[in-house]
Amino acid sequence: MSQYIDFLDNPIYDTEPGSIDEVEKWWIERQEALERAGYMLRPRFRPGWEPSWSGTKKFHLNFEDGIGMRYRLGMDATRISDGKQVMLKRLLYKEGPYELEINKLFSTEPLLSDPRNRCVRLLDVIELPNDPPIMVHPLLRPFYDPRLQTYGEFVTFFSQTCEGVQFMHENNVAHRDCTSENIMLDPSNMYPESFHPADIERGKDFRGKAKYHSRTRRPTRYLLIDFGLSRRYDPANGPPLEKPIHGGDKTPPEHKDMNTPCNPFPTDVYYLGNLVRENYIQKCKGFEFMEPLVTDMVQDDPMKRPTMEAVVTRFSEIRGKLSTWKLRSRIARKNELWPVTVWRSISHWCRTVGYVLGGKAAIPEPK
Repeated sequence: MSQYIDFLDNPIYDTEPGSIDEVEKWWIERQEALERAGYMLRPRFRPGWEPSWSGTKKFHLNFEDGIGMRYRLGMDATRISDGKQVMLKRLLYKEGPYELEINKLFSTEPLLSDPRNRCVRLLDVIELPNDPPIMVHPLLRPFYDPRLQTYGEFVTFFSQTCEGVQFMHENNVAHRDCTSENIMLDPSNMYPESFHPADIERGKDFRGKAKYHSRTRRPTRYLLIDFGLSRRYDPANGPPLEKPIHGGDKTPPEHKDMNTPCNPFPTDVYYLGNLVRENYIQKCKGFEFMEPLVTDMVQDDPMKRPTMEAVVTRFSEIRGKLSTWKLRSRIARKNELWPVTVWRSISHWCRTVGYVLGGKAAIPEPK
C-alpha cells in the first residue's frame, strides 16, 4: 500500500539538478512497505530525504544521493537480513506477461541446478497490496564492463552465453531479447568488495574506484536477464509463429515487416551473432576465427541459420583449434593508436607471465 509523503509535492524537486522524478516517487511511496518486507532503499529514496549537496556549490552527481535510478523498472536495494546488494524490478504484466512465470521456471528445480542454466536466479517476490509484484535478483554488471581482455576470456563469455540460450531453447523458451544489455556478469568473484549500484565504477562506499580482478585471475559466470519479451511454447503445436517485438536490437531482417509472424528461436540466434559482429568482429582485431559462424548466424533467411545446438557444437570445435598463444593474446581495438598498443601490449604480457606462473587457465572457467 502506498503512503502520502509531503516532501514529494515540494515543487523544488521538479526543477533543481538531482531532483526526484515521477518513477522514483513510486518507489519512495513504498519504501516503508519494502523495509517491512526486508529490503532497504538508498537514503535518496526514503521519506524525509533532503539533498546532501543542498546549500553547497558542489555538483550533485558527486554525492551518493544525487544519483537516481539506473533503470526504468529496476531499483537497487539492500537485503536487511544479510546486507546483500540486490536489484528490485517492478513487474508490469502488460510489458512482460510471462516474465515471472519464466523466471520462476529457471529458478526452481530441476532446472535451477543444471550447470547449463544461465538465467539469473529469482531470489524473492515481494507482494504489496494493490501493486504489481516486485522481483528480487542479485546485483549484476553488464558483461562488457570491464572489457574482455583476452580471446580466452571471450571464449568463456560466448560459450556460456550460447549454452544458456541453448538451454532456454531446449526448454521451449525463446528469450526474444538476448542482446548486449540483457547479458550480465556475476561480479561476486571479480569484485570481492563489490561496487556502488548507482555508479558501478565507484566502490561500494561511493569512495574511489571499485577494485576488481581480471576474468583470467577470477573467472566469472555470465547470466541472461530480462524475460519480459520471452515466451514458452508447446512443441506439440509445431514451430511457433508470432508477430515481431522490438527489443534492444532492431536489425533482424525478419523484423522489417512487423506484421508478418516469424519464428522467434532463429531470431535469438541472430541476436547473439549480431552482438559478436557489431562489438567484436567490426571493432576489434583478431576475430577472423568467428567470421564463418557469425556469418551463418546472421543470415537474412532465418531458416538458413543454425540452431543454438549447432552453434554450441560448432563453437566448441572452433575453440578447440585456438592455440594457447591466441587465447592469451590481448584483444585490441582496430582504431587503437600504435603508442597505446605498444604500452598496453607490454603491460598485458607482463601480467600474462604472472598468470602462467600462477597456473591460471587460458580459458578462464569458473568452478
